[in-house]
Amino acid sequence: MAGLFGAQPAAASNTLGDLKQDVELGSPPEDSISALAFNPNPTDQKDFLAVASWDKKVRIYEIMSNGQGQGKAQIEHDGPVFSVDFFKDGQKVISAGADKQAKVLDLATGQAAQVAQHDQPIRCVRYFEANGTPMAVTGSWDKTVKYWDFRSPQPAGSITCQERVYTMDVRQNLLVVGTADRYINVINLGEPAKFYKTLQSPLKWQTRVVSCFTDSQGFAIGSIEGRCAIQYVEDKDSNSNFSFKCHRDPPQGNVTNVHAVNDISFHPQHGTFSTAGSDGTFHFWDKDAKHRLKGYPQVGGSITATKFNKTGNIFAYAISYDWSKGYQGNTSNYPNKVMLHPVLPDECKPRPSVKKR
Repeated sequence: MAGLFGAQPAAASNTLGDLKQDVELGSPPEDSISALAFNPNPTDQKDFLAVASWDKKVRIYEIMSNGQGQGKAQIEHDGPVFSVDFFKDGQKVISAGADKQAKVLDLATGQAAQVAQHDQPIRCVRYFEANGTPMAVTGSWDKTVKYWDFRSPQPAGSITCQERVYTMDVRQNLLVVGTADRYINVINLGEPAKFYKTLQSPLKWQTRVVSCFTDSQGFAIGSIEGRCAIQYVEDKDSNSNFSFKCHRDPPQGNVTNVHAVNDISFHPQHGTFSTAGSDGTFHFWDKDAKHRLKGYPQVGGSITATKFNKTGNIFAYAISYDWSKGYQGNTSNYPNKVMLHPVLPDECKPRPSVKKR
């Protein structure tokens, strides 16, 4: 099943996307961008975008109707910020990073407070609710996942992973944790103190990102070798789990350059998804039809983070250095910006499946 999407003709005109309408966000971060988050509950239909950066800040922008962004607030950390998420009501933002702590900013008051602590940098933070109680889950390089009830400075629970946490995502009761050495832990948040299932990634190389399906029935995995895997929590049939190649240059003789898949985002309405990588391209895919919907030209630098807004009509992507070429690749003129791509109706909509004879 490995080459399914890759079998699509890359030059097919109807699969080539257009970047002409994309808008650059003003006043971007001053260093590499690590994560993006949109408010899930737009107040007065306003979109707010949180941008986490290695410059030790999270910036929150209000996205105006003309596509431009206006700075509204920021969170300051004592080290690079690796992860950011909104509360369900869209009124608070939580972020975490190399300073080993997570902070919550109340957008109404402008006040920020520390809410979590680890022994090593926190790689990921996600908001969730347990029986209506606002909670956060943090995953750290100290190999632990911790749960936080904001009414207490002590963790409400903790679970130890096999290795350092590299990536994590939450959808409803599904928590998926990707660690070093390619371990993937699946946790049912109804029973958060134990692993529901543990597997090794079906991909051969280091995991970069896990992202839960919109319906929380499974998750996608992206790795450094230009591959993506689709994995269901409950095995449906032999064809339900599969992997495919993406973010690879055309072969030159016997050599094919492969690029890391840095982020995967699911469309909130259609359940289709995006991949974005070190090669500076992003693509939209339909996992059910096993089909690439759209591919886009290179954007002029690695794409480090992506996110759809609540309605799915804006796709934000961050262009900045991702260290895939080591220290030497980080030149002073490397771009550092956030782009907003207006999503047209046909770009992310699933195609009617065509049955082969």
